[in-house]
Amino acid sequence: MVASLYLTSAEGRTGKSAIALGVLDAMLVDAPRVGVFRPLIRDRAERDRVLELLRSRATADIPYAECIGATYEEAHNDPDAAITRIVAAYRSLASRCDAVLVVGSDFTDVAVPTELAFNARIAANLDAPVLLILGGRMQNGPETLGQSLPRTAVDLAQVAELGLHELRAAHATVLAALVNRADPSALEAIVEEVSAVLPADTPVWALPEDLGLVAPSVSAVISELDGALIRGSQEMLGREVRRIVIAGMSMENVLPRLLEGSAVVIAADRAETLLAVVMAHEAPTFPSLAAVVLNGDFPLPPDVERLLDGIGSTLPIVRSALGTFDTAQRITQARGLLSAETPTRIDTVIGLFREHVDTALLRGRLQVHPGGVRTPIMFAYELFERAAASDARIVLPEGEDDRILRSAGILLARGTVRLTLLGDEESLRSRAARLGIELDGAEVVDPETSPLRERFIAEYARLRSHKGVTVEAAADQISDATVFGTMMVHLGLADGMVSGAAHTTAHTIRPALQIIRTKPGVSVVSSVFFMALADRVLVYGDCAVNPTPTAEQLADIAISSAETAEQFGVEPRVAMLSYSTGESGSGADVDKVRHATALARQARPDLLIEGPMQYDAAIDASVGASKLPGSKVAGRATVFIFPDLNTGNNTYKAVQRSAGAVAVGPVLQGLNKPVNDLSRGATVEDILNTVAITAVQKPSGRG
Repeated sequence: MVASLYLTSAEGRTGKSAIALGVLDAMLVDAPRVGVFRPLIRDRAERDRVLELLRSRATADIPYAECIGATYEEAHNDPDAAITRIVAAYRSLASRCDAVLVVGSDFTDVAVPTELAFNARIAANLDAPVLLILGGRMQNGPETLGQSLPRTAVDLAQVAELGLHELRAAHATVLAALVNRADPSALEAIVEEVSAVLPADTPVWALPEDLGLVAPSVSAVISELDGALIRGSQEMLGREVRRIVIAGMSMENVLPRLLEGSAVVIAADRAETLLAVVMAHEAPTFPSLAAVVLNGDFPLPPDVERLLDGIGSTLPIVRSALGTFDTAQRITQARGLLSAETPTRIDTVIGLFREHVDTALLRGRLQVHPGGVRTPIMFAYELFERAAASDARIVLPEGEDDRILRSAGILLARGTVRLTLLGDEESLRSRAARLGIELDGAEVVDPETSPLRERFIAEYARLRSHKGVTVEAAADQISDATVFGTMMVHLGLADGMVSGAAHTTAHTIRPALQIIRTKPGVSVVSSVFFMALADRVLVYGDCAVNPTPTAEQLADIAISSAETAEQFGVEPRVAMLSYSTGESGSGADVDKVRHATALARQARPDLLIEGPMQYDAAIDASVGASKLPGSKVAGRATVFIFPDLNTGNNTYKAVQRSAGAVAVGPVLQGLNKPVNDLSRGATVEDILNTVAITAVQKPSGRG
């Protein structure tokens, strides 16, 4: 039976699309193929924004036209015929899915019980339980830049009672209720009051208002103004506009009134004010702005254009034909919307949802059955969920790298880890602001000026004294951000480190070997890649560190890889790979693998380890049964140990490219504390995965 959930509310503007993202994120954990269905849309000619956003993140490959039921007009003209059409479309889609998220209509901006009643009828006919969404803000009160007055707990309980009545009248089942954009200071009271009017076993959750989600983006402001971007970076268009500053006075009076994240409205003929504001945005001593809006049709003088070219600012400069009053009024009317072009906002939404909603309870009530399949999305969700639960502090030495900054913003928004970035704080935060990245929760430490420096120098000199390292030489080493970050991990000031986006693997690993060192009983530091295939996750080792491991090192790599697999939820069945299977071949290379297998079995008789074995015998059940009948590993292997780096590195890349697998890693193993290396071509997604893995590797017992 397909698990489904129907999202609906008693009124418009409750932030249903944000909740839909959080629910979809939770459903992806258990269901390999999750579809999205919109029973009602505005019209068929214009694509539905919410559906497009959710489809981009769903895993069931269903064409857009097959994800919709009827139009609002069709439902108005003949409700029964529309419901018949909706049910048929839903069943067609559900037949190709393991779970379906149904997002109800949202076309009215005021409370209309009849619309909720119609959504309730649809939910009952689809046999889909309802998540009732309540808006935590007043619907008809004053609103500026997406902000409005909060509702009281009593008010919300009344809205919930009304909604419950409508749903029961249509025989729809209420699975849970969720208050979105709730007053952050009244979350407990809201949950208590709303719970009191719902059935006793109905979960109620409340998500607090987050101004970063409701404030309009620069692109939304441009759209509201019918304006045009005349200068600046497209990357800055996703930044939120938190405030409006009307620069109607002289330059020296404008500057002290500039506010963080503001849109500054300037008359187009006040070139001196424009230049001062742009230069203030670039100066680290002034707030970082969201945009400048030039109102009026006056062209910029050529010399002003030339001067702006020389400054090279990324600050968006927008032209509007409206007057000052109309411009300001239009900006206040702009709304913050979720879209694929606002990834930071989406990450914040998902982070809030995970923090305030018991997703395990939600999934349990939906009764989604994974059936033994583990997709890349399911693996990633579990990874980030476990990383968040670890409450780890991770140090990132390459704080000046834009990819690191973007990743840090996402990790902080999701609440995945606590972060320490290394670098000059003023320049690092200034660069982040220009990229539209929020780093409010991050600690920034400068290795050159940190109070920790003297302690680290003394400890490094002590650790390396047997190699003749003096205090003066240690001081030079501690200035290196990677060494400084490694010392933080060594002394327990961080739980792990991720580096390598701008440095070589050796630059990352060498300090770890010198300072953190290997675990007792481990002879070699090695690596694995998690290979997330369409329906399962495999572990490949060693594909990144040891060129020609000995038999003893191979045995160590096999044991470490099995332990890493188990740590990340992969049941270890270890295949020691070679060009020969069982006793069929001979030669120095296959003998080394055979000896390594014996050593690994002797050291860990509790593990399922077999070899030598060819790759096809390890992965394919029929080949495995033919070549190694009765084997518990052949044809069912989950951990693949390659005989050398040449074989391992080429194999993982071949599988990644030809099979479309997601390769997560390399994950270093064998160290006393987690340090992981990035490729210098690492993407933001690579960095996110590696930081999450490092958090999960955090030694137990550390806070």
